[in-house]
Amino acid sequence: MKLTLRFFATFREAVGSKTIEREYEDGATVGEVLAALEGEFDGLEGNLLANGDLKPQINVLKNGREVLHIDGIETDVGDGDTLSVFPPVAGG
Repeated sequence: MKLTLRFFATFREAVGSKTIEREYEDGATVGEVLAALEGEFDGLEGNLLANGDLKPQINVLKNGREVLHIDGIETDVGDGDTLSVFPPVAGG
C-alpha cells in the first residue's frame, strides 16, 4: 500500500523534503512506519520512538487526526492514507 508522509520543521530538514511517498505492507501500523522512517533517515533515528511508544511531544496525525486519540502507534494505516509528523515545538 502507498502512504503519503508529510514532515514539518526539523523533521522536514532531516528528510530533505516536505512530502514523500512510500510503500508499506498491508496491515502496517503507525509504529511500524515510524520505525522504518527512523531506519531510512539518519536525522530521524531515535527521534520518533522511545521505549515502544512515541517520544514525548511528537505529534503524528493520520488523515488529520492525532493518532494518540485513535490507537496510538498501533493505529492501522491503509492505502492512500497521509501521516503528518511534527517534532516538538517550543516557543512562547
